[in-house]
Amino acid sequence: QVQLVESGGGLVQPGGSLRLSCAASGSIFSTDAMGWYRQAPGKQRELVAVMTYGGSPTYADSVKGRFAISRDNANRMYLQMDSLKPEDTAVYYCKVSRMRGSWEEYWGQGTQVTVSS
Repeated sequence: QVQLVESGGGLVQPGGSLRLSCAASGSIFSTDAMGWYRQAPGKQRELVAVMTYGGSPTYADSVKGRFAISRDNANRMYLQMDSLKPEDTAVYYCKVSRMRGSWEEYWGQGTQVTVSS
C-alpha cells in the first residue's frame, strides 16, 4: 500500500508560480512511476506530467515549457508551475503506478490550484 499527500496548492494570479509537493509513504520504491494529473470542473481528469524509472519526463502539450516535474527520492515528488494561466485552474492529484504481480495505482486526495486575478 502507498499513501500520497499533496500540498502547495492555492490562489495565484495569472503569470505567477506555484510549487506542488507529493509526499509518499508506505511501500514506495524509486522504480515506481509517479505523476501529476489534474481535473477541472466539468472535465475529465488529465495527465499533466509523469516520470518513469530511468526515463525522461513526459508532459501534456498544454504545460510544456511552463511546468517541471522532479523527484528527489522515492518518497517525494514536485511540480514546479510557472507562467500559470486561468486554464490551469484544477484540482491536482499525485499518482503512483507500478506492476507488482498485478497493476497497482494509488492516488492522493488532491490539492486545489486556482489561477485568477
